[in-house]
Amino acid sequence: MALATTHKHFDLSAIGAAFARPFRAIFHGLIVLAEADSRMVQVRKLNALSDEDLAARGTTRQDEVSRIFRASLYI
Repeated sequence: MALATTHKHFDLSAIGAAFARPFRAIFHGLIVLAEADSRMVQVRKLNALSDEDLAARGTTRQDEVSRIFRASLYI
């Protein structure tokens, strides 16, 4: 009588991906939350301006960043 055995091969990459999925979702949620912050909206608008536009307003990019983050950072 022959004895046949089957070996189950576990796909470690699939297990790793399943383990990482909740952490990726949490990380993605934190990124979305940070990008929705009003300061990030102001920074995006600032990045859209040229240095000439800022000079015409009498300010610099560094001054504007300091103004935007003044309440949350000690700049």
